Parts: sequence; structure tokens; C-alpha cells
Amino acid sequence: MRYTIFDTPGISALLRGLFLSCLKVFGWRVEGRLPDVKKIVVIAAPHTSNWDLPILLGAAFALKIKARWLGKHTLFRGPLGGMFRWMGGIPVNRSSSHNMVSQVVEMFRDSRELILAIPPEGTRSKVSHWKTGFYYIAAGAETPIVMGFIDYRRKAAGLGPTLHPKGDIEADMEIIRNFYVNVTGKYPDKAGLPTLAPK
Repeated sequence: MRYTIFDTPGISALLRGLFLSCLKVFGWRVEGRLPDVKKIVVIAAPHTSNWDLPILLGAAFALKIKARWLGKHTLFRGPLGGMFRWMGGIPVNRSSSHNMVSQVVEMFRDSRELILAIPPEGTRSKVSHWKTGFYYIAAGAETPIVMGFIDYRRKAAGLGPTLHPKGDIEADMEIIRNFYVNVTGKYPDKAGLPTLAPK
């Protein structure tokens, strides 16, 4: 799709003003900025509530980020498919995690510019560990990982540190965990820690 919610002439400017006004009214602030590169994987965490989406959209507008996200390919069928694409959605076939990672790595390689937000919990429900697709996508595409966050305790959302995957997922996940341990989701009891699944 040529245009998304973030760059549709006329409409995007109005939406940006609306989202920024709402953040201000509800006392939220936006922090951080993107590194100066064209291709980035952004961790979107913790993800515990439907309210995360409008707050993250507001943060994306504030930071002038054309964020994209992944969705099951069946969501993009029918009349709602165009709307999801306009909202930044990219359809992927989730028949296997390995296949999905390969698909997205190929998207990065074929794109001049791509900022992809991925919630590593994969659900708003309680999880014991994070899915690692975001890490392997960044490593395969040779892109940095930016630690995006939404902190309900501080009423702050935005972008934290940048990590360049070294291929040692356990060591890199420890760095990520040290950042998110101080970030509070809307429902903290649902927030999974950045840990790997048991072997």
C-alpha cells in the first residue's frame, strides 16, 4: 500500500493532532528517538491491554515514525484488509515460526526503509516467556533492535536503548531484560518477562 495512517495527505496531519492532543489531555509524555538508520525492529512491550494500541500510535505520531506491524494473512482478506494495511499492517503466513521469520527477513532485504514494531509476548494474556521471532528477524536482516516501551506507572511511552544483535541471544536477552524490568504494563500481572522458553 502506498499510504498508511502516518503519511496519507491531509488525513495524517489531522490524526497526528488528535492523537497528540489526547496524550496531553491524559497526561502521557513521549520519550526517545530512532537511531539514524532506515531499517529497524522495534520491540513493542509490555503488551497487556487494548489501550496499548492508541497510546503507541500516539507515540509513533509524536516521533514521526511510519511504523508497520505484522498480522496473520487471513486478517487482510475481505473489506477490512485495506483498512488494516492502511493502519500499517503487513500480512504474513504464520504456518510456522521459522517460515514467518524468513518471510520478514526477506521483506527487510527488499525494502529501502522499514520500521517494524513487534510485541514479543504475541498476546495480551499472561505469558511465561517472550517469543524470539523479533530477535531472529533483526539478526537475519542485520538491523538494530530498538526497545520501544509503554510504561503506565510513569505515563510515558516511546523508544529506549538500541541493541545490535551479536548472535548470542542469551546475552542479548539479558540486556533487554535489564531495561524492561523497570517498565510497567497496564496489567502488570499479565506482563511476561523478557526470558527465553525452557530448553
